[in-house]
Amino acid sequence: METTVKLYSLPYNNVKTYLTALLFIAGNLVLPQLFHLIPQGGTTWLPIYFFTLVGAYKYGWKAGLLTAVASPLLNSWLFGMPMPAVLPAILLKSVILAIAAGYAARRFRKITLPLLLAVVLTYQILGTLGEWGMTGNFYDAVQDFRIGIPGMLLQIAGGYAVIRYLIRK
Repeated sequence: METTVKLYSLPYNNVKTYLTALLFIAGNLVLPQLFHLIPQGGTTWLPIYFFTLVGAYKYGWKAGLLTAVASPLLNSWLFGMPMPAVLPAILLKSVILAIAAGYAARRFRKITLPLLLAVVLTYQILGTLGEWGMTGNFYDAVQDFRIGIPGMLLQIAGGYAVIRYLIRK
């Protein structure tokens, strides 16, 4: 299944960019809180990345980057999660995700499950390497791969469904 993407590349001098990012930031605030009601829900389902993926894919890397940076910072400040010790790694992965999703949408101008799989694997692999470089601990760096497979599948399947829905709007 393949769908052509109506791409929006929102500039930073456009108020719509900030309003769009605020909508996705709100989603990235609410979704993690819901998943934290489940034991190990945050580390298993990786909810803080979901709306970053959707926002960057549908509305461009600039809206995605605003979402990628603001979401983890606000979640950490308001709710204490992610903990400050892991915040740099989550910020790195979020930024890589926004760039990868925005690039894929712009380059391929379509949405497919394999394309979203490639985006998710790109941010996870590059983010894991970056986290390993930051912490020096490979075991800690690969936790998203070890524990977060359900979350990555949610990002791929759920992101695909939401982006397809937004395309119709």
